[in-house]
Amino acid sequence: MATRKDKQAEETEVQAATGKAALVGLRQVATTANVSTATVSRAINTPHLVSPKLRERINEAIDRLGWVPDGTARALATKRSSTIGAVFPTLTHGDFARATTAMQQELQERGYTLLLACSDYDVEQEFQQIKKFIERGVDGLVLVGENHHPELAKLLARRNVPTINTFVYSPETHGSCIGPDNRKLFFDMTKYLIDMGHQVFAVVAQSVENNDRAEARLQGIQDALAEEGIAVRPQHFAIGQWSISEGRHLFHRVMTTQPRPTAVICGNPSLAVGAYLESLAMGLKVPDDVSIVGYDDIEVMSHLPVSLTTVRVQSEQVGRNAARYLVGRLEGEDVEIPFQCDTEIVIRESSGPPPAGQSTD
Repeated sequence: MATRKDKQAEETEVQAATGKAALVGLRQVATTANVSTATVSRAINTPHLVSPKLRERINEAIDRLGWVPDGTARALATKRSSTIGAVFPTLTHGDFARATTAMQQELQERGYTLLLACSDYDVEQEFQQIKKFIERGVDGLVLVGENHHPELAKLLARRNVPTINTFVYSPETHGSCIGPDNRKLFFDMTKYLIDMGHQVFAVVAQSVENNDRAEARLQGIQDALAEEGIAVRPQHFAIGQWSISEGRHLFHRVMTTQPRPTAVICGNPSLAVGAYLESLAMGLKVPDDVSIVGYDDIEVMSHLPVSLTTVRVQSEQVGRNAARYLVGRLEGEDVEIPFQCDTEIVIRESSGPPPAGQSTD
């Protein structure tokens, strides 16, 4: 004889199959999965508190019934939307893309949804996107850098939205940012080239407008050179956008000056790849004629005919820790994370000693 639960489960399945899925609710899902409504609620809102086997059973019931939880009702009841908003300057850069993937995975495991926007390095656009996210009730925000609209701090304080700045670290703002010490990572890269004997440097960098990370990296180059009494000559300093074609153009410009640089430091991976491709077009041997180094370690850099030396930032670590930090704040948990993330100089074939007898005059 069929039990009452069996009949209720059969009823809800028939409703779903006949276009009456709107009648299906949390209670019917619980009946079909043979669990309590509280367990269904936990599986949806805090999945990490429910065993994988039980989650699978509940998800099967949800799929079978075609039920979609009422997010608006849940948000009203919990005063939470279970969403995190993230504004990145762009998603075409390798480090931002990898961080986003890791962040989404971490948030999904904790029952949160990631919403994304791109500011294109425009603080006004970023500010408007943040306001839209807040209007839609995001629980927290992930931003990039510490250079934001002058009104942003007041807005966040007024609305009490937990926020974390990423891809930047400074001891002065410890606890509010997660990322690398941008000045130090290019200071160390420049010292590495100096220790190999380079004296004539060129810099091919992206614009520092609304980009405090790029500005800090340039400062690291300048500080390392200044310690040795070296300066980048004006004709060896080129700033532009962050495309491969721009890297080719800027590299050609600095390499057709005198004295010719023996080392070129590129501010992002696209510029470094462009610089290398242009070196081939110019008939230059890397690193025999010139060393080329970059920032960020996108996959192509290790697969070029001459693999590129670069600074590797643990972008996935940045994304995961940003997610853990915000969820911890929202859930009232004590989460211990390293606010300064790991970096390393990945030495490959594109860097070596300067050409013998290279003039520094």
